[in-house]
Amino acid sequence: MKKTLIFIIGGIVILFVLFFSFVYFVPYSEGTRAGELIKFSHKGVLIKTWEGQISQGISGAQIFDFTVLDQEPEVIEKLQEYQGSYVKITYIERFTTFFFWGDTKYFITEVTQENSPHFNRN
Repeated sequence: MKKTLIFIIGGIVILFVLFFSFVYFVPYSEGTRAGELIKFSHKGVLIKTWEGQISQGISGAQIFDFTVLDQEPEVIEKLQEYQGSYVKITYIERFTTFFFWGDTKYFITEVTQENSPHFNRN
């Protein structure tokens, strides 16, 4: 009986590790988006995550929500600096997320400040 219970618990642990590894190491898609950085915050009650939004349209109707992992301190610093600016972000989309990663499936890996196509800033 103990041996069977150990095999069942071991199997569940192995399945969880395989699922976590798949979600972490196998991206669903990769890409870039550009827009005005309208929100970037460190939020959460027990587990804090970095969450942000860019507006991809002039009316603000197209909002792209994203998450930045704590492993990306350079990206976090740049996003805090570029608040309110037009930015281009590179992201990895995962199949799903875990509560300790953040609210979205889109994880930012790189950010650059760009010139807005909507306004001519001289």
